[in-house]
Amino acid sequence: MFIKILAAIDGKDTSMKALMEAKHIAISNHGTLRIVYVATEETDPKASLKLLAQAKSTIGDGVALDTRVLYTEAMYGVTGIVDALANGAREWGADLVVLGSSHRQALERWVIGSVAEQLLSKIDASLLVVRSQ
Repeated sequence: MFIKILAAIDGKDTSMKALMEAKHIAISNHGTLRIVYVATEETDPKASLKLLAQAKSTIGDGVALDTRVLYTEAMYGVTGIVDALANGAREWGADLVVLGSSHRQALERWVIGSVAEQLLSKIDASLLVVRSQ
């Protein structure tokens, strides 16, 4: 049973679809949903908070939830995003992490990997990757 569900969003349609899946799981299990966005020093803080507010509004009532901005340095790229998500999941004690799949091209995935693939090796929580289709 998943009680603490962490949903990572990035503003793309797939992450919003993943967020809705996380909502359903949280409601089904009477759990708590934490929505997170990973920002860098280059990210406009107001934009991060606006995105989280929109996500919270999309979820609506019926589920216990909170939001957090997780920070990383831009120079670390995907690795920084993965580390921020892993630390956020670990510190909160998440049972489940939910992400949207970004469908990288084969060469790009081979060179830098995917957030989901790297995250899987860094967390103890279960991982749900939601595809766009």
